[in-house]
Amino acid sequence: MGRGFLIYCKCFANCTEEFWATRKSGSQRPDASLVARRITWIPRPKPGGQNNDDEGPKESMSAAIAILIRTGAAFFIALAGGVASALMARTHKRLCALISLGAGTLLGVTVFAIAPECLEALRVWQFTLAAATGYGLFALISKYIFHVCPACAASHFDEATTHRFGEIALAMMVALAIHCTVDGLALAAGHEETGENAHTLDMTMMFAICVHKAPEGMALGALLLGAGFARMKMLWLVAAVELTTILGGFVGHFILHGVSEFWLRAALAHAGGGFLFLATHAILGEIWKHHKGIVLGFFTAGFLAVGLLVLGFHLKD
Repeated sequence: MGRGFLIYCKCFANCTEEFWATRKSGSQRPDASLVARRITWIPRPKPGGQNNDDEGPKESMSAAIAILIRTGAAFFIALAGGVASALMARTHKRLCALISLGAGTLLGVTVFAIAPECLEALRVWQFTLAAATGYGLFALISKYIFHVCPACAASHFDEATTHRFGEIALAMMVALAIHCTVDGLALAAGHEETGENAHTLDMTMMFAICVHKAPEGMALGALLLGAGFARMKMLWLVAAVELTTILGGFVGHFILHGVSEFWLRAALAHAGGGFLFLATHAILGEIWKHHKGIVLGFFTAGFLAVGLLVLGFHLKD
């Protein structure tokens, strides 16, 4: 029943894409063969002419393992941030530098990788709308539930907030779990991309999210320790929240595997909108309160690092 519902959703998505394609071309009625293709949901072909109709369980398992590696790397880097928070002296200056570096990489992957790839298949207004949904989701969560990223909002946590953590723990865990799930979905979408620059997008997406995960784990660990949690309990809580990154990766794999190019790019744009929120929220929150030189320097370094990484992949290709 679950598989049938998923195929129904994909059929609906493909029919919607066909509707917009016919509106764009100016024709009144789509070609019958194209409609049949959409309704029966023939998955998008892979590079080199290989069609997904011939795809077996082995290839699907290979894609799932690749996504597990990416999300697992992000999980362990966040957990390492929690360990570092438990073992090392925590200074706001050090955390501020890592936050700014992560914010720069998230903005960099959005500008240099996600936007160019998405705009090959989406109109500007479609890309903007999809990105706005990602930005709006994180904005709403941060306003009505809790800050969606403890690292990006580090300056908002004063001593009083930390010590009344028991009152807000559930809200913060829910907000951060949604954030981590979106990270996993973004990693899955980047891996599922089959366009000309698919490898570049995949690698830069993984790089940016992993860089962002280190200060995320450190900030969450510091907040838990400041609230009085023992080190081992803090690490268990960090691990529990960050595991939703892996969950998001597998959900993304099963939803996005085989969908049309239009909806895959829309998912990427949605993730890019979320990254834009995290980057702007982090940089603006820190730059007006602490260490302006460090914030700008590390933010620029992260942004340019992704740009150079994308350029390097293009030159290699």
